[in-house]
Amino acid sequence: MHSTDHGSDSAERGWRQLLGPEYLGAMVVLAGGVALYAVNIYLTASLLPSAVDDIGGERYFAWAATIFLVASVVSAVLVSRLLAGVGPRWAYLSAIGLFTAGTLVCAAAPDMLVLLLGRALQGFGGGLLSGLAYALIRSVLPARLWSRASALVSAMWGIGTFVGPAVGGVFAQFGVWRLAFVTLAVLALALAALVPRYIPGERVAEAAVEAIPVRSMLLLASAALVVSVASLATRVGVAGAGVLAGLGLLVVFVVLERRAAVRVLPAVTFVAGNTLKWCYLTIVLLAIASTAETFVPLFGQRLGGLTPIAAGFLGSALAVGWTIGEISSAGAARPRAVRAVLVAGPAMVALGFLTAASTQRDAASGSVIAVWALALVVAGAGIGMAWPHLSALVMGSTDDPVEGGRAAAAINTVQLVSNAFGSALAGVLVNLGGSTVGSAQLLFGTVAVLAACAAPLAWRAVPVR
Repeated sequence: MHSTDHGSDSAERGWRQLLGPEYLGAMVVLAGGVALYAVNIYLTASLLPSAVDDIGGERYFAWAATIFLVASVVSAVLVSRLLAGVGPRWAYLSAIGLFTAGTLVCAAAPDMLVLLLGRALQGFGGGLLSGLAYALIRSVLPARLWSRASALVSAMWGIGTFVGPAVGGVFAQFGVWRLAFVTLAVLALALAALVPRYIPGERVAEAAVEAIPVRSMLLLASAALVVSVASLATRVGVAGAGVLAGLGLLVVFVVLERRAAVRVLPAVTFVAGNTLKWCYLTIVLLAIASTAETFVPLFGQRLGGLTPIAAGFLGSALAVGWTIGEISSAGAARPRAVRAVLVAGPAMVALGFLTAASTQRDAASGSVIAVWALALVVAGAGIGMAWPHLSALVMGSTDDPVEGGRAAAAINTVQLVSNAFGSALAGVLVNLGGSTVGSAQLLFGTVAVLAACAAPLAWRAVPVR
């Protein structure tokens, strides 16, 4: 770690500095871009049923999320190239422009096919916004603030979990789903107005525009597409085959990345002794674990008899814990403290999901549901504790500014692809469960095992001093 501040007073000063006049504007822009991306995901999910009732195209319903995800993966690969080509300011404005254009297309869509086009544009712009947030943290802020900035940016997913469904539900309730997209576009344009003032326009001096890693990009996009389609399959065998096929494509991706002259991942990822690969692998397992929240509302309704609104709040418990864990632990700076936090994080995730798995039952009482909520908060806090430090370690994995920018941008790529696999795997496990109780136990138990496997990887992620 590059940070040298210690103790609670130093941690408090670090937050004051990050949110002070020098860096507040930049953080509003970077966190705001991720917030737009996250809110859009959950808002659209709550609006789509109303949109389908209005414009038809029910058979394309599931593709709205799939196309968005694949477009996000493709654009995330291009973040470092875009930064090298046009510089931070124009890269960010381009991302907001694409996102806004896609949002307005969705608002005006006369049929589902046009709405899918809008979702593709949204995904492409959103993937850039999310990737640029991590890449620009490294170039806009001093190293001592990276972990706190990463925590703040990542906390926007928690906001999206709350705000997206609530706002989308209100617009859907009054039958004005198009106005929700218009509102999102207006917010995006307001954010764009801040960019010229707070995001630098100069390119990194050493940066040269590289060729696009077409093969690697196609492999990642294909893997995301295969597992996303697999998650829609109703037959377990088909879904499982899709997950395995996607894993096979990722293996090919890694093999090619090791040998390629033009890469998605920085070259130091494959250098013996460098800890970057352990950071990425830990992020993979934690990101997969986070996707278990998708089925929490379903379990809450069927096993706990919760109303849809109450079940939705239960599903957001993981995001609440994630935000709490990030903000409370981001000030750790000494290598030993960082390593302790990184190992404790996955351990807490495993404990939380193991508790949730062991307490699943039919007709659960209020006290049992409270245990579920607490367990999910603990699991989310474990992810949140580790996430900002993993991000900071990735950003500090090399002193080369170009390679460092590529490493930071790849955080988002790794997360997106892992989320796709996690969602597909969760669907397979739920289908294999046999009953709602069995599905919940199998899903949460498997995620607990994966989180436990992340602990030794996190230990190796911290460089030996």
